[in-house]
Amino acid sequence: MRHTPSADSIADVRGFVLLEVLVAFVIAALALGGLLAAAMAGAGATAAAGAYEEAIARARSHLAAIGRSGPLLAGTQRGDDGGGFVWQTRIAPLASSSAVGAGGGPALGLYAVSVTIAWHAGRRDRAVTLGTERVALAPAATP
Repeated sequence: MRHTPSADSIADVRGFVLLEVLVAFVIAALALGGLLAAAMAGAGATAAAGAYEEAIARARSHLAAIGRSGPLLAGTQRGDDGGGFVWQTRIAPLASSSAVGAGGGPALGLYAVSVTIAWHAGRRDRAVTLGTERVALAPAATP
């Protein structure tokens, strides 16, 4: 004896299959949304890392240039570095060698030198600071 499905039972099965397809579609959409969010976060992190790399390269360049064109002068200077980056240098005397200066030769001074490169990324301000100490001729004392 064969059992033939009735029209009501076929409609029930079709309705159940349709519900399964809709649930699977919702799950797939949520998964794709999560993957898209992860990809966007990864792209944002890559862009931020690239900006930090560029800022470090710019700071190293500024740090290397300090003192090459003349004596170190204590103080702070600022400027636009282009590409959305701004720079600031700080030079502060730490100590000077009066023994060398007293012997008739030029006095040497120890200076704290720092360079900060700042930029705006998204809704945040970001900055990188590199610092070092340099020995240079101390400014002549005025009587």
